[in-house]
Amino acid sequence: MAPKNAAPAQIAPATPKKSARAAAAQGHALPSSPTPGQEYLMGCKPLFAAPRYRGSGKLQGLTALITGGDSGIGRAVAVLFAREGAHVAIAYLNEHKDAKATCQHVQAEGGECILLPGDVRDPAYCARAVRKVVKKFGALNILVNNAACLVQAESLEQLDDANLAATFQTNIYGYIHMARAALPHMQRGDCIINTGSAVGISGCPYSMDYAASKGAVHAFTQSLALNVAERGIRVNAVAPGPVWTALSPGNSSEDDFANFGADTALGRVAQPEDIAPAYVFLAAPACASCITGLVMPVSVG
Repeated sequence: MAPKNAAPAQIAPATPKKSARAAAAQGHALPSSPTPGQEYLMGCKPLFAAPRYRGSGKLQGLTALITGGDSGIGRAVAVLFAREGAHVAIAYLNEHKDAKATCQHVQAEGGECILLPGDVRDPAYCARAVRKVVKKFGALNILVNNAACLVQAESLEQLDDANLAATFQTNIYGYIHMARAALPHMQRGDCIINTGSAVGISGCPYSMDYAASKGAVHAFTQSLALNVAERGIRVNAVAPGPVWTALSPGNSSEDDFANFGADTALGRVAQPEDIAPAYVFLAAPACASCITGLVMPVSVG
């Protein structure tokens, strides 16, 4: 997996633009070796528990593998999947403290959970992770590709090759590796859900490679949906707008939170718990059995 294993959709922050050097100093720029974000260190922590969401057995007895499931959107999806009755496997890079906390929340919802540390940029890891899920639970019904890498740069000239490679190797290669490993184990009625982004549709001047990789995720989603339709496997994507996670600009203080997303229609950033129900909808046979190839925008505007 690459740097941080949650996939917020990014827009230009409302606060002044950061230079690439300043971004690197705060952990946003990504070196050639993975540098994961740590949600537990954030001063203003994302909300994921969705206390108003009531489960109704929509995913009862199904098994889900969620990449980037340690925190952010991935954590919120893991919790709601468990609330709907699913077993959950969490793939993550090395954010062990965050992943263990997510596992505990899944178990508190009554779900079984296993942790699968590793790097989705490595096809061999993806194959091992899928085999472990099938061995543990006997099936793999839902794959959520959510791990992500984000670097901010004020200009294309400031985007170095190592960061460019890390972004694409995580955000699209990793999704392809994991889907390729999962498909032989999936049956009619199973599904893949990819995390895209609003910037994959509209673009972003400070995260050009991230936006381009998310556009690729959208095209991959629609193409794979057509490819596996005859097998009865659905493939969709969620394209969030700005979401507060460990990849968010600043990502620590109340002031950062107040400023990030201030220029949206609703005047605020979304929380992971706002986004996760869209994944439940797309995963649940009772809700989306006839939906495939959809890139679903979920945004505060």
